[in-house]
Amino acid sequence: MQFEFTRRRSVRSPVTDAPTFRVGRLAAAGHTDRSGRDLSHLIDRSYNYHSSRELHWHLADRLGLAPGAVTLRETMAA
Repeated sequence: MQFEFTRRRSVRSPVTDAPTFRVGRLAAAGHTDRSGRDLSHLIDRSYNYHSSRELHWHLADRLGLAPGAVTLRETMAA
């Protein structure tokens, strides 16, 4: 499954002191029948992700898919 997400700034991690981000929007991508469909309800948008890789693994786990079956790409907010 292919997904696109937009990033919102968030706080610095109290554990690692690294910047984190929240997902502004998560959408289906790559399939003309579902492209752009908002899927933000699949994740907790208040969670502070440390990297897009963490979001990638979270989506795979949430959907019960192998991580290799999930493709994730960041887009700019409109």
